[in-house]
Amino acid sequence: MDTNRTTPAHDLALLAMRLMVGVVFFFHGSQKLFGLFGGYGISGTAGWMESIGIPFPTLSVVLAGGAEFLGGIAFITGICQRLLAVPLTFAMLVAAFTAHSGFDAQKGGMEFPLTLAVVAAGLGLLGPGRIAVQLGKRAS
Repeated sequence: MDTNRTTPAHDLALLAMRLMVGVVFFFHGSQKLFGLFGGYGISGTAGWMESIGIPFPTLSVVLAGGAEFLGGIAFITGICQRLLAVPLTFAMLVAAFTAHSGFDAQKGGMEFPLTLAVVAAGLGLLGPGRIAVQLGKRAS
């Protein structure tokens, strides 16, 4: 069996994962950057980051929120997904180990951001699959 060829099921699975994770990242990035969906925007999120000891809180919000917002769009569309998976993975690992303690998400643990980091890294390694926005490519 040739494992280098993708199947329609493989592409649909990648699409489903990309869409769900992309929406989650877009949602959280929008909260941090623009105060949408009940978020606190840059200044509110920076204040919280400062309160937990994160250095350069405003810059940290812009970098993390930007990675989430743009990475969410990249995952949803498949455009630049591999490239933006790197800062997304990094942002989620930083979140997991600085803003959370323990594992259980119900107790403020790192379960959710750590899962997002692993999924972002995996999707970055796999690529978007064939069901993605294609820039500069001709249909055959």
